[in-house]
Amino acid sequence: MTDIPLQFDVLVVGAGAAGLYTALCLPESLRVGLITKETVALSASDWAQGGIAAAIAPDDSPALHIEDTLHAGAGLCDITAVEFLAQKAPSCIQSLVNLGVAFDRHGQTLALTLEAAHSRHRVLHAADTTGREVTTTLTAQVLRRQNIQVIQQALALSLWLEPETNRCQGISLFYQGKITWVKAQAVVLATGGGGQVFAQTTNPAVSTGDGVAIAWRAGAILRDLEFVQFHPTALTKPGADRFLISEAVRGEGAHLIDDTGRRFAFDYHPAGELAPRDVVSRAIFSHLQSTAIDLATAHVWLDMRPIPADKIQQRFPNIVKVCQHWGIDVFHEPIPVAPAAHYWMGGIATDLQNQTNIPGLYAVGETASTGVHGANRLASNSLLECIVFGAQLANIQLANENIHVQIPELPLRKFNIDASEWYSQKNQLAALRKKLPRLVWQSAGICREHSVLAEAIATVESWQQDFAKLPLSQFLLSLRPQEPVSFSFPDAEQQLRLWAETGNLLDVADLILKSAAFRTESRGGHYRLDYPQPNALWQVHTLVQKHQWSKSSLLKS
Repeated sequence: MTDIPLQFDVLVVGAGAAGLYTALCLPESLRVGLITKETVALSASDWAQGGIAAAIAPDDSPALHIEDTLHAGAGLCDITAVEFLAQKAPSCIQSLVNLGVAFDRHGQTLALTLEAAHSRHRVLHAADTTGREVTTTLTAQVLRRQNIQVIQQALALSLWLEPETNRCQGISLFYQGKITWVKAQAVVLATGGGGQVFAQTTNPAVSTGDGVAIAWRAGAILRDLEFVQFHPTALTKPGADRFLISEAVRGEGAHLIDDTGRRFAFDYHPAGELAPRDVVSRAIFSHLQSTAIDLATAHVWLDMRPIPADKIQQRFPNIVKVCQHWGIDVFHEPIPVAPAAHYWMGGIATDLQNQTNIPGLYAVGETASTGVHGANRLASNSLLECIVFGAQLANIQLANENIHVQIPELPLRKFNIDASEWYSQKNQLAALRKKLPRLVWQSAGICREHSVLAEAIATVESWQQDFAKLPLSQFLLSLRPQEPVSFSFPDAEQQLRLWAETGNLLDVADLILKSAAFRTESRGGHYRLDYPQPNALWQVHTLVQKHQWSKSSLLKS
């Protein structure tokens, strides 16, 4: 059992592309703690297939990339943030190449593909496992750095705020059976999205919205939480993970067909299967509503056979392999697919330096809301956002406070509970964890409406009350800052993680449902059956702080 230092200069929570790249970009003179609740390289970035967008082709320009991003964002992008993203993209790609990321090439030139809603070929890729290539390379670099200490299988529970100034001065951490308070001059949340709040998601099991929930409880301002991107084509087969079938497959010529073999997407949009993601997801959803008996298991088909076999093998080896594993031969039969929650456009509101409204607290990647995605993210801008904004932390200005002070030792508190009480508590947590994603999928999935949202909000609020009454909740919520705790009950690691993630998911569900009810229009990834049109009065951000919802106008350059 290894003890960890109780003080760092900067703590980075999350080890996907955003957390890893941030850790590498922070000045090497700083002592950095990189915290991940799993092991390194288990994140949504690792699963990102499509690629990373940058205007590097001779016929392309940042101006065109900006235009496409703004168009996809349905009027809600912050123009300054988008300009910043697109203009920095080429140099950030170069730094990834310099770090050793092996993007596909045509001869000496980096290979570029086209994805939906891009006007040019500008998506760099490493076959169909770009995210894995990026995170693997970044992880190797992080492990070489003397100034970075990776703390694996550690769970961030809460932010530690300085009472007088409200400045973030560290976190409480569950690690190796104990709760420890770790001090830092700055905390960077890079915990990814919250896809696990939906029953159908392409996100890994770690994506439980931890950073957003932790920041919200500490008083951070959150933005645009109603905007969730549903990927239209996730493998949908009983027993199989909802494996994402990249948009690049449709870009290369695959067709979406129904049970009769008809390309139905053209009924909903002139671009057919290459329309924006939200349009394609709704097309599939609407088509299934009119034809399917059980929406939870219903699917359409993605037919890759129009693409030459050698091209499929060269561009999509991982998709071929995963489909094969589930008994689907993509060369001879179509793949069963349906929409699934994929990317959360909203998050903790940040500026171009990744700062939040809480001094000393930063957020990067899917956890943050930088304003670049607006109401709907343009394909392959997410890995790019992790890199462009992660690079900004090279310029971090730490308050010159001497944090290397002796932390007073408080007596260790122990949490004890008898076996039968613990067993019933565990069952309650497991039941909540199972019911919640189904409820959110049914009420705040692809199509939403007021009466269904209102009912779901009432249910989630009653579940939150049940959660707060659990003996473990009462004990943990009564802790004073710096109070160390140890646990002595079976599977403490697993059960404490179940408790923390369930609490975070309940808060995230409540926030998404209330934000979706608050926005009475349809725009981008948010679609209301009772308000099916965009409304010019709603061309504003939704802001949430504690339990207050408000609107804020967009930044113009």
